[in-house]
Amino acid sequence: MRIIVLPSKVEPIKVPVYSLDGATIGEVTLPPVFSLPVRNDIIRRAFLSALTARIQPKGRDELAGKRRVGESWGINYSVARVPRLDNGRAVFVPQARGGRLAFPPTTSKRIHERVNKKEKLLALASALAATSSVDLVRRRGHKFSVEALPVVVVDDLENIEKTSTLKETLRLLKVWEDVVRAYDGIKIRAGKGKMRGRRYEEPKSVLIVVSNSKAPVVKAGRALPGVDVVSVDLLSVMHLAPGGHPGRLMVITSGALTKLSERFRVVSA
Repeated sequence: MRIIVLPSKVEPIKVPVYSLDGATIGEVTLPPVFSLPVRNDIIRRAFLSALTARIQPKGRDELAGKRRVGESWGINYSVARVPRLDNGRAVFVPQARGGRLAFPPTTSKRIHERVNKKEKLLALASALAATSSVDLVRRRGHKFSVEALPVVVVDDLENIEKTSTLKETLRLLKVWEDVVRAYDGIKIRAGKGKMRGRRYEEPKSVLIVVSNSKAPVVKAGRALPGVDVVSVDLLSVMHLAPGGHPGRLMVITSGALTKLSERFRVVSA
């Protein structure tokens, strides 16, 4: 359990609990972590830290562009005094064709932006709090017809095995229009990334949080555009704030919400 200090006393947030057919069957009080202030700066730093941690360091061969033996011809030849082969071709220097790079990438370059553990924890809690703000979620571009966020659903959602069944459930929960928005936003990437296994750009849509990573709904949600299904134990800033922008549309089960309250304990200052 991680302890987070709440700056001041705030009113608890209550949201309805929905069944799989979209009917309201009760009400639940969100954990205090959803009442924390949203810190965009800390969320951004934590996102960049997680993003750069996935980048593999790369470098160049130390002898790249240096394997051609050449000597300068000296003066009085009306050519630049750079290393040349006998046939007059310039070698070795950065401005020559086939020469070395002036400042090649090195494996010792610091790529990963590290953040403190407590700062990373606060960013995760702050990103969770952003999912309960209707204004932030709408500002991020999500489309939905519910009045309170996040959308809390009964645990039966985790037992859905077919994508068609999950599609109908999301339609009854009034968040399916956001999946349609993501589908309409799929486009071909500009640049050479098309040739490197990332041909399409796909917007992020609904985030479904479950209590068990082996739940059948994990496979059922893989085919839906922009939809991520993740266990509450594996929840990160990358899921809650894609691109470093908080306020993702989240659907969470009652069991996952209970586990989330056990993961974070918020105390008043």
